[in-house]
This record gives sequence, C-alpha cells and structure tokens, in this order.
Amino acid sequence: MANLKSLAKDTAIYGLSSIVGRFLNYLLVPVYTLAMPVQEGGYGVVTNIYAWVALALVVLTCGMETGFFRFANNGKDDPQRVYSTALLGVGAGSLAFVVLGLLLLQPIAGWLGYGEHPWYVGMMMVVVAMDAVQSIPFAYLRYRRRAVRFAALKLLFIGLNIALNLVYYVGMGGTDVGKAFLFNLLCTSTIMLCMVPELRGFRYVLDRELLRRMMRYCLPLLVLGLAGILNQVADKIIFPFVYPDKEEGIVQLGIYGAASKIAMIMAMLTQAFRYAYEPFVFGKSREGDSRETYAQGMKYFIIFTLLAFLAVMFYLDILRHLIGRGYWEGLRVVPIVMMAEIFMGVYFNLSFWYKLTDETRWGALFSLAGCTVLVALNVLLIPRLGYMACAWAGLAGYGVAMLLSYFVGQRRYPIRYDLKAIGLYVLLAAVLYALAMYVPIDNLWLRLLWRTILLLAFLAYIIRRDLPLSQWPVIGKYFAKRKG
Repeated sequence: MANLKSLAKDTAIYGLSSIVGRFLNYLLVPVYTLAMPVQEGGYGVVTNIYAWVALALVVLTCGMETGFFRFANNGKDDPQRVYSTALLGVGAGSLAFVVLGLLLLQPIAGWLGYGEHPWYVGMMMVVVAMDAVQSIPFAYLRYRRRAVRFAALKLLFIGLNIALNLVYYVGMGGTDVGKAFLFNLLCTSTIMLCMVPELRGFRYVLDRELLRRMMRYCLPLLVLGLAGILNQVADKIIFPFVYPDKEEGIVQLGIYGAASKIAMIMAMLTQAFRYAYEPFVFGKSREGDSRETYAQGMKYFIIFTLLAFLAVMFYLDILRHLIGRGYWEGLRVVPIVMMAEIFMGVYFNLSFWYKLTDETRWGALFSLAGCTVLVALNVLLIPRLGYMACAWAGLAGYGVAMLLSYFVGQRRYPIRYDLKAIGLYVLLAAVLYALAMYVPIDNLWLRLLWRTILLLAFLAYIIRRDLPLSQWPVIGKYFAKRKG
C-alpha cells in the first residue's frame, strides 16, 4: 500500500501539469473555435498540422524516454552517462530533421496542402525538434523524482501560450491561423532556455557502445510509438486525403477535432498516470517480482477512468460550451473517443510485461495490428461516414491492441488481474450511463441533479469496495482517533 501511495502522490503532482495544465489549455479551444469560423476551416488546419507534429515527435524521440529509464535503472550503466548519450543522440537527429526540413520546406508544405503558407510547416518543424530534445531532460526530471520542477516547466509553457493567444485572438480580435503556430514556437523556445540547468553541469559523453544497446532496445519501441501515435492522429492525417471534397474535409476535420477535445480528459488522466507509473514500474523491477502491485495499479486505473468517463458524459451539457456552437454537431463522437482512450490506457498498463522482459518486439506487433485496423477502417469508412468513422476506427484499433497484449501477456508474463472486480465496475458504469442517457428529463437542472446522484452512487461504491475512508490521507487520521 505504501508503494501505491507513493505512486498516487507522484501522479497527483504530474497531474498538475497534465490534467490541470491541459484543462487550462482548453481555454484555447473556445478561443480558436470562436475566432476561426467553422466554415472557413481554420481549426481544421490547426488539427491537421498538430497531428503531423505528434507523428514527427515520436520519430525524433525514437523511444529514448523509455530507453533512458530502462538503462538508468539496470544497475550496470552510469545514469549520467545514459542521460548524456540519450541527449546527444536525440539532439543530433533533431538537428538533421530541422536542416533537411527547412531546405525542402516548399515541396513538403505543398504536398501537405499548405503551399500558400509554408511558414506554418516551417515553424512547427523547429518546434517539434526542440520538443524532442526537451523530452530527455523531462525524462531525467522524472527519474530524479523532481515532479515539482517538471510540473512548473509544463505549466509555464501552457500559461505563456494561453496568454499570447488570448491577447491576440480575444484582445486584438485577430483571426490569423498562423499566429497559433508562432506562439507555440515562442513558448517552446522559452522552455528551452529554462532547461539550461538540466543541460549543463556535467560532461557530455556519447558512448557509442551504450547508444547501440539503447537503440536495439528502443527501435522496437519506435515502431510501437509510431503505431501508437498513428492510432491517435492517423484519422486527422488521413481525413483530408480521403474525404470526397478536400475543402469541406478541412471543415469537417475542424468539427471533429474540436469535439474530440472534450473527450481528452481521458488522455490527461492516462498521461498523468504514465508519467508517474513508468519510472515507478522500472524502479520496482529492481526489487523483484511485483506483479500484485501491477495488478492493483491496473484496477485503480480502470476505476478512475470510468469515473472520469461518467463525469464528462453526465455534464456534457455544460462542457459543450468549451467549443463554439458551430462545432456542437460533432459532440456525438465524445463517448466513443473516450472509450477508445480507456482502451489505450489499459493497453499502456498491459505493456509493461514486454518492457520488463526486454521483449519490446511484441509491443510493436500489437500496435501495428491495431494501427492496421484503424487505418483500414478510416480509409474505407470516411468517404461514407465522415468523422464518425474516425471515432469508431480508433475504438476498434485500440481494442485490438489491448486484447492481443492481454492474451499474449498472460502466457508469457502472467499477472493475476482482478477481473471480477474490474468487470463489476464496468457493468455498474454501463448501467449508470444508460440510466443517465435514456431517462428523459427535459429540464436541464433536474437532468444534471439526476446525473449527479448517479455519479455519487458510483463514487460511493468505489469508497465502500476499494477505498475505505479510513485509508484516506487526512480523513484516515480522524477515523484512527475515533478507534483510539
């Protein structure tokens, strides 16, 4: 239990930068969707370019974050040497990317459909290169358990970015899509300057033999990462190419991108959990077999993601105001996208069996299988179903990867997950969701009251079954005194 409390504490701090930070970042969604009229497709441009950025970032980091944790914790290699080698390796690749990208900027921008605005693409090339380099110092902060500095830097970026966008799009009434990319460049450059303490004070060494070992470990993770990120962004990349009308496709992509933002609360929870869980798991691996702890981690992850799912869906009447009214027609994708994010989070938790056994090729195979399903469904169904195809394809892709990882993992690294408890939570959440959605209540406030009662019922079940009040940090002391 002490280990899980430590994990919960780190998750809470990382959550400050992930959950609270992304929620603050949601301020940009109404800003963009109000400043960029839906029929002009401006938000579709933002959605499309950021999808390409996410893909490029995975290529440039090459799985080195996970590789750093693995080799820094193996008890054989000097962690500082591992950090230096990873930083120089990613830095060299990022520099080559920027130089080649800027030399070929015009043809690349033209192929992407931004021939009239190549500087959109150019600025984001520089941004993604800096983000790739920064990923290693951020991993180093996690390794050193410096969660507060990690969170502070993440929040600084978000706060500065929000401020610049608010000044231009709200204060000045601007509408230029390109300013969103310019502000990102300025903020990323600021964080790079703030990271000087993490980039100095040690001797830079590129250990070629260590780098080869790290690359052998990380290359399957690169395939895994590519497949994983494609599961998240392939629909936004493919959409303009396969939608029958390209101009209308950008408009529809904007609607889908804006509506999907509301579902991203699940991605926030998953990311916060991952930031704390990854170093926690690799650290525990040095202490011996900790499969029971991993099983408990999975159960609590599913419990709280189900709670988040119900909270978002029950209060969607309020949350929809985070996006412009013209984008509301896309809200039907929210429950599907959120379920896909839950599947992705479960898959991430299942992934540790092949990371801990250094059989990362399995992760690549699972993610490739899921990605293949996702891409095929998008290509086949987008011309018929539009952006609804994107939502269903994501759910199917993550579902395939999750199931493959579970069944193969149970053969090669068996973990006794509490499937009975997990199944009961899923069933209860499904029943409460049905009661909330299909009991007709026309009055908004009565509807919200009814759904709040249902949400409290789910929370009460969690507390009664798995989180008794006596174990809570502050309330537990009160119960202990009562017993005393």
